[in-house]
Amino acid sequence: MSERINKEMRQLTAIFMLLFAGINLMGQTAGEAMQGEVSFITTQHVYVKFQSTAGITAGDTLFVLQNGERQPALIVKDLSSISCVCSAIPGIKISAADKIIAEPKTSMPLKQEKVDVSPVVPIVAVAVDTVTRKEKPEERKQNVYGRISVSSYSNFSSVADFSQRMRYTFALNANNINDSKLSAETYISFSHKINEWDVIKEDIFNGLKVYSLSLSYAFNPKNNISFGRKINTRISNVGAIDGLQYETRIKSFTAGAFAGTRPDYENYSFNADLLQYGAYVSHDFKTATGDMQNSLAFVQQMNNGQIDRRFAYFQHSNALLRGLYFFGSVEADLYSKVLNTTDSTYTTDNSPSLSNVYVSLRYKVIRQLSLSLSYSARQNIIYYETYKNIVEQLLDMEGTQGYMFQANYRPGKNISLGANAGYRFSKQDPRPTKNLYSYITYSNVPWLHASATLSATLMETSYTAGQIYSLGLSRDLLPGKLYGGLTYRFVNYNFVNNEDPLTQHMGEVNLTWRVMKKLLCSLNYEGTFESQRNYNRVYINLTQRF
Repeated sequence: MSERINKEMRQLTAIFMLLFAGINLMGQTAGEAMQGEVSFITTQHVYVKFQSTAGITAGDTLFVLQNGERQPALIVKDLSSISCVCSAIPGIKISAADKIIAEPKTSMPLKQEKVDVSPVVPIVAVAVDTVTRKEKPEERKQNVYGRISVSSYSNFSSVADFSQRMRYTFALNANNINDSKLSAETYISFSHKINEWDVIKEDIFNGLKVYSLSLSYAFNPKNNISFGRKINTRISNVGAIDGLQYETRIKSFTAGAFAGTRPDYENYSFNADLLQYGAYVSHDFKTATGDMQNSLAFVQQMNNGQIDRRFAYFQHSNALLRGLYFFGSVEADLYSKVLNTTDSTYTTDNSPSLSNVYVSLRYKVIRQLSLSLSYSARQNIIYYETYKNIVEQLLDMEGTQGYMFQANYRPGKNISLGANAGYRFSKQDPRPTKNLYSYITYSNVPWLHASATLSATLMETSYTAGQIYSLGLSRDLLPGKLYGGLTYRFVNYNFVNNEDPLTQHMGEVNLTWRVMKKLLCSLNYEGTFESQRNYNRVYINLTQRF
């Protein structure tokens, strides 16, 4: 058995050195990726709902798919069992109903140990035999769960007319239907503005969004096939796939392939002209101290029979050192078209070109203190047929790079504090974008029995500089039934080309009422008040889970 494990490790090492040369970090591991959606957006926070937030912690990074790529988008500030309160990473555009991806950390069993002041002894990772371990007989049991929700977004101000948008959402996961090998999943939403029904009549997909709708069949625990629209968590950077997907597992290796189409890039409907296909392979290595996973994928995407994009994607995650988590991904385009200025023709080039690099390192120094550092370098993703009218313009634009540092510390039972700092730059920017966010939370304010959070944000972009100061209180009004919160913010912006600063006073009130065990109602009001105008937003949501 030791020879087999050594052989696998030699093969894995060779692959890793070829594809990820120069990186010798170990750190954050991701569990099964989870999908959520943006339920509400304020000027300071983005609210994201999941089926469950198990494995997500404050300070984690959430991702959004942009042009088929997974991009860091949000930083988790606080969370409940099903929802996260986040701050947006500068430069990333987030809208209500956007799909969000979380990479929950794999939980480690805690061992009770006596406090010892003796020198720390290095931990030796001992490989666990995952190849010959006897698996339990296959058990299939039906498990159906989902939710139906209705949301209202209203805006009214002293300078604009009243507007209201309605959104209806249906999500369903049916695993092992009737104790069979067949499973189904769907996530559908429909939204429209009041008194603007003509937009829906013009094209139903201006309001109807099918994010997932698929059937899966498991031949056995190691082989499964799915058909329909589905995001594959092992290659989530590809985005949704309309078509056929097959996956098989052989010992510690997993291989899969898919063929189908991409959703339409304008309204997310079905588009038979956007063919795509690809394959991937991943390797999982488990030890007594942690897990390591490597994935490699090749994808080709078409548009009207012509190559739109061809790329390779490599992902590595591990937690082989206790308390140290690493995640890294590298994406390289394998196809490009170069314009010949002499005769206005194009020459194709299949040499690899690095298009995206993301690495994240998280270290739990002690139980109360965790630090994380991430780096991203992103070039413009070119779809040569889709963007053929503006390809040269996109090629001329330089990519962006950025760093993000986070620290979270919990010195006592009721107090926690943290900070994160970001730095992003590109050659086109007159000056880099910098931001610093810090907070302190006390979870048991005397007499009020409430949680209080004081925060400050300092930011500087190429066109503005500003400060935001915030104080919020939240508590159970009726234990287990009604939860409420109050927040005040002071905002001050200074613009490069405008001598007059912008000063705002903002207030927010939110209530969450658990009507019944699985019926939840929430209300959020946010008002923004300036010297000569004011803006008001009201969000109401009713969710029934089953």
